[in-house]
Amino acid sequence: MPADSLRARMLRGDILSGTFVKTPSHDIVEIMALAGLDYITIDTEHAPFDRKSLDACLAVARALDFPVLVRVPSGDRQEILKVLDSGATGVVVPHVDSVQKAQEAARWSRFGHGGRGYAGSTRWAGFATRKMPEVLAQSDAETVVVVQIEEPEAVDACEQIAAVPGVDGLFVGPADLAVCYGVTDITDRSVRSAIESVGNACKKHNKTCITFAPDTSSAKQLHDLGVTMFHIASEHGFAMAGARQVAESLKTIA
Repeated sequence: MPADSLRARMLRGDILSGTFVKTPSHDIVEIMALAGLDYITIDTEHAPFDRKSLDACLAVARALDFPVLVRVPSGDRQEILKVLDSGATGVVVPHVDSVQKAQEAARWSRFGHGGRGYAGSTRWAGFATRKMPEVLAQSDAETVVVVQIEEPEAVDACEQIAAVPGVDGLFVGPADLAVCYGVTDITDRSVRSAIESVGNACKKHNKTCITFAPDTSSAKQLHDLGVTMFHIASEHGFAMAGARQVAESLKTIA
C-alpha cells in the first residue's frame, strides 16, 4: 500500500489528528483539508447529512486527495456500500459489540464473494475510467474499516474483535461507554480502563486504537493508554471555541 495512505499510517502507528464534521457542507471539508489535519470523519450517524450533501463533500475530498472517513448511521450493508462507492476512504461503524458484527463490517467494506458489490461507474472506480484490477488493488490497499467499541460487551470482546481480519482500527466511544457504565464523565476510571483494554488488544493484533477527545489536553494520557489516532472535537467545537474566545476577549475592553 502507498506509504502515505491513511491506512498505512494508521497501521504504522503514526500519531494522527482528525475531527468530526457535523455540517453538511463541502466548504467545511475544504477548510478542514487546508487546516493541516490528517483526516476527518463525516458524521452521518448524529448529523443531518443526506445522500446529496454527503456526495458533494466526498467529491471535494477526493479532488483534494484528502482522507475522509464516514461514520455510517448503522452497520447495514447498504449504508457501507453507498459511502464507499461515493469515494470515502473508509467507514466508521457504530455499536460493534460482537465478533460477528466486526466480521460483517469488514466483509461488506471489501470486494469479494459475499462482500462489497462492484460497480465500475462509481466515483471510487473513477466513473468507468479505470480498470477493475486497479480499482480492486486500491481498495485492498487503502480502504479503512473502523469499528466502534461503545458498550461493555464490546470492551469484553475487544481482543477477539481486534483479531478480525479486515478490521483496521477500534474506536472507543467514551460518551456511550460512560452512559453504559452509569457515569457522566468521559475521563472516569471505568472509561479510561476500557480505552486501555482496547489499546492493549490493538497493540497485540497490530490494529489502531482510536478515540474522541473534546480537546488536546488529554492527548498524552490517552496515548499512554494506546491511542494513536485522535478525533478532537468537531468543526462545531472549533467554531464555538473560537467565537467564545473573541467574545470573552472583547469584554475585557470595557
